[in-house]
Amino acid sequence: MNLWDAVILGIVEGITEFLPVSSTGHLLLANRLLGHEPTDFLKSFDITIQLGAILAVVVLYGRSLLVDRKVLMRVAAAFIPTAVAGLIFYKLIKNVLMDSAPVVLWSLFLGGIFLIVFEKFHKEPPGAEGDIRKIPYGTAALIGLFQALAMVPGVSRSAATIIGGLLLGVRRKTIVEFSFLLAVPTMLAATALDLLKNASAFSADQAAFLATGFAASFAVAIFSIKFLLYYIQRNNFILFGVYRIFAALVFWWIIRP
Repeated sequence: MNLWDAVILGIVEGITEFLPVSSTGHLLLANRLLGHEPTDFLKSFDITIQLGAILAVVVLYGRSLLVDRKVLMRVAAAFIPTAVAGLIFYKLIKNVLMDSAPVVLWSLFLGGIFLIVFEKFHKEPPGAEGDIRKIPYGTAALIGLFQALAMVPGVSRSAATIIGGLLLGVRRKTIVEFSFLLAVPTMLAATALDLLKNASAFSADQAAFLATGFAASFAVAIFSIKFLLYYIQRNNFILFGVYRIFAALVFWWIIRP
């Protein structure tokens, strides 16, 4: 890896973290295209630069997350199931699933089909919840369980959370914003766990790569969040479903796992 690679990967992370296309999957595939071997550092890099995208959420939504107790409590209720699942399956995710291009490509492909089918049949109920502060705690916890599905690379944390919220009767714009907020403790915990286990093994050059990827991810994620909020007020996710299918087929042809 070099600094330009770190910038490229940071841009990929910033664009894809909040879109329903799987940032982890795109990072794994981008690393393959850049010719990187799946080392322990590279896996830690892919996890850690997500903090840049999370900082963008804090900048844009910090007041809601840190000041509004009702919002904070619902984010906490959704985070708990994900945290438990992450602790249980950490080794499986990092040592097995994050090395598997076929897992990512199948997840992208099947997830794209699911998004299209879901949007064709989903109708928002008249009483859909439009206020994060009023989401029932049980509903928030179930949304957290949906988010846990994204531990499989290629599933997309954003897509799993948003689809889960829509199925549970939350308005589209509301669940998208809730997904942004839920990303903060989720990614902080994932990064902290990984750094706790591996930070001592990083060299000075590797630390510089992490900082570069972090900065690029943060800068791009600001625009990605604003784009998604603009987009979902006028469109559904069918286009993202089509993109996922197309990307899976193109990447399959390029890397031939």
